[in-house]
Amino acid sequence: MIVIRLARMGRKKAPFYRVVVIDSEKKLTAQALEILGFYNPAKKEVKVDTKKVAEWVKKGAKISPSAEKILK
Repeated sequence: MIVIRLARMGRKKAPFYRVVVIDSEKKLTAQALEILGFYNPAKKEVKVDTKKVAEWVKKGAKISPSAEKILK
């Protein structure tokens, strides 16, 4: 199943997340099918391409609960 979820990046104690499309059976650090945007909790900054998110949802991708909170 294809899922839109967060992939943790950044360094220790300074997380930075990418909003990615990935196969649900892969690890968090696996190669993503597509990067849709990012979320920086330190600066409360979110930048996501909503058109691409809509395209992937049309194709049948599910959105994880943590990614759904950010996309609202």
